[in-house]
Amino acid sequence: MLQRYWFGDVDEQGCRAAGTDPAALAGRAATLRTGMESYVPIDWEIARDCGVVRTRAEYVDLLRSVCTTLAREKIARSYQARDVELLQMVRMLDELDNVINLLQERAAEWYQVTNPSFSRKYRSLPARKMLDLIRRGARGGLLDVSGEIERLTGTRSRLMREVSARADEVLPNTSALIGGLVAARLLSRAGGLSALARMPGSTIQVLGSERALFSHLRGGTPPPKHGIIFQHRRVHNAPREVRGRVARVLAAKLAIAARLDYYRGEAVPEFLNAAQARIDEAGVTA
Repeated sequence: MLQRYWFGDVDEQGCRAAGTDPAALAGRAATLRTGMESYVPIDWEIARDCGVVRTRAEYVDLLRSVCTTLAREKIARSYQARDVELLQMVRMLDELDNVINLLQERAAEWYQVTNPSFSRKYRSLPARKMLDLIRRGARGGLLDVSGEIERLTGTRSRLMREVSARADEVLPNTSALIGGLVAARLLSRAGGLSALARMPGSTIQVLGSERALFSHLRGGTPPPKHGIIFQHRRVHNAPREVRGRVARVLAAKLAIAARLDYYRGEAVPEFLNAAQARIDEAGVTA
């Protein structure tokens, strides 16, 4: 019976070595498919009998080189996936949000020290209005910081538009249902398009509400009805009594949309039309 190993082929007539070039051996190893019913564990002495190595140390060194080559090739392929850049864009957007929010909070605290009349009422203003108020009365370093916050806010807005446009390319069906920005955030939380395409609708529905879900499992609090998808108008604008149903139907359609995006990579109008109609129907109160 022929046994194929990464270093050569073995049968009743002996062993035929496949050489010692790590790149060639890595290519060979990547093509091997052995059923467990016929698999025989590898013994380094078989490689020695083939003439591939002379000692166990040489065998381990060659095997390490082959595994390293395979790992590098796999990493290179993963970086070529369509969703890799979008993942990094969303994560950068999240970091910008964190930085801007933190700087705004610190700027407000600094301004309040120098202007006691800047009360809690002013701090409840929308971020843009509060920043404009601070800039009008700030001076020195605080004025510089306020300018940086404004520039970062502009960068964030431009990046948001890029994320949405990129999501329309990578996730055409998912983006058509919930918008590019929310689709990109779903992709980021899932860890990639492949992972998102494998998720059932029930998981997509609560994706992003992990804290509430763990609280429910630990303490018996009410289970979350939605996570990231709550950002979409179809969910947060739905009447409270049907919001859970809308989230459930939307998540089920998103699970199908993610699979279409992963396997087809293009918009499917007939699916989108039917899905939109079903989601609209779910939002109608009895």
